[in-house]
Amino acid sequence: MLSQLDQIEQTGLASLGSVQDEDSLQRWKVTHLGRNSSLMQIFDQIKGLSKEERPIIGWRANQVKQALEAALAEKAEALRQAALARSLQAERLDVTLPGRPALRGRLHPATQTLRQICSVFADMGFQVYRSREVETDEINFQLLNFPVGHPAREMQATYFVDTGHPRGDNPVLLRTHTSPGQIRAMREFSALDPDNPPPVRITLPGMCYRYEQITARHEMQFNQVEVLAVGRNITFGDLKGTISDFAKRMFGQNVRSRFRASYFPFTEPSAEVDIECFVCGGAGCAVCKDTGWLEIMGCGMVHPVVLRNGGYDPERYTGFAAGLGPERITMLRHRIDDIRSFWTNDLRFLEQF
Repeated sequence: MLSQLDQIEQTGLASLGSVQDEDSLQRWKVTHLGRNSSLMQIFDQIKGLSKEERPIIGWRANQVKQALEAALAEKAEALRQAALARSLQAERLDVTLPGRPALRGRLHPATQTLRQICSVFADMGFQVYRSREVETDEINFQLLNFPVGHPAREMQATYFVDTGHPRGDNPVLLRTHTSPGQIRAMREFSALDPDNPPPVRITLPGMCYRYEQITARHEMQFNQVEVLAVGRNITFGDLKGTISDFAKRMFGQNVRSRFRASYFPFTEPSAEVDIECFVCGGAGCAVCKDTGWLEIMGCGMVHPVVLRNGGYDPERYTGFAAGLGPERITMLRHRIDDIRSFWTNDLRFLEQF
């Protein structure tokens, strides 16, 4: 068996010298180191040898295997180097060509829309105000005219934060809308001069959270942009003019808009705003569901209760508020049919923007 191993080693090393390409090298590997090779068969026979013969044959068999594997690695490297040399000789290499530019990151499509919304309102004199994402029930609901047990709370399934203490009537939660920022902003402004608080004109962008079933049209987290204006003698006409101007700046000067009566506890009167479908021009298509109109926001005059809770006397001050969804607007503008695409981090989707 020792002489057989010597013969296997000599034959394998000799035949390796005639190998000239990758395919031949692979065939050589199967023949001399494969499962059915002569060397592997000897390994299978070792268990039938006597105790005295096993270590001798096993040591020699491992020695042959290591020698063949080393020769295989050396031959593979030689073939790789030869292929590289041939490639360098046969192919032209123009060192004056510019290098390949590194791929750069880009803004998320929802972020692009959010920034565009804030930019349009900034041109109209609104400043950006940021508010916290973790709120109390009082700020998120009660001070916005959602008292405990109010049926309108059912529209906003809420994530409550486990603080280790009983919830009571003012638990901690993840905000369900950006409207709590209205209370915080008005209180911050009114604290500057409680008797004659200054006017407010702000946008409040940020992330919101709702405990909802995730579908093609609904997500459990989404961006929102709140718009708030408070001052003396502000009317619904100011709201309508501001939103109509925003629609023209955002979607084009020829776009038409309309207001529909609606209901929100923190505004009175309340409305929803539609714009003429920019895909079909109002003729009706799959994007607008053949209505010719696309909903882009809810809005209304700030409820007197909310004004008072924010530190503004509703007898002297009025205001309007609106809420926009950047993901919703992005879906409409680019005909995106699944809101889940925004959060899957699929580069094939994101690189289109």
